[in-house]
Amino acid sequence: MCESIEIGNKTLNFKPEPEARWYVYMVECGDRSLYTGVTTCLERRIRQHNGELSGGARYTQSRRPVVLSWRQGPFSKTRACQLEAQLKQLSRADKRKLISL
Repeated sequence: MCESIEIGNKTLNFKPEPEARWYVYMVECGDRSLYTGVTTCLERRIRQHNGELSGGARYTQSRRPVVLSWRQGPFSKTRACQLEAQLKQLSRADKRKLISL
């Protein structure tokens, strides 16, 4: 896993924190849009987004099915939320570049 990536005008630091439990992820929705989030359990969260379990994001409810496209971690909760915020600021094209790496 790479530790830092330059995308657009941002440098994102993905250095893992081995003792941490949080992951940053992106899913591609049925309408080809991208959703970014954080979780401690990727399998459970994808099932929630797809309506198999309760608790999915409102955004993905009308855009099912979702497929995990990208993930990084583990991180502390604070770091995962910081990375999520940085990723949400990227353009769709830059998110696609990141997914393809």
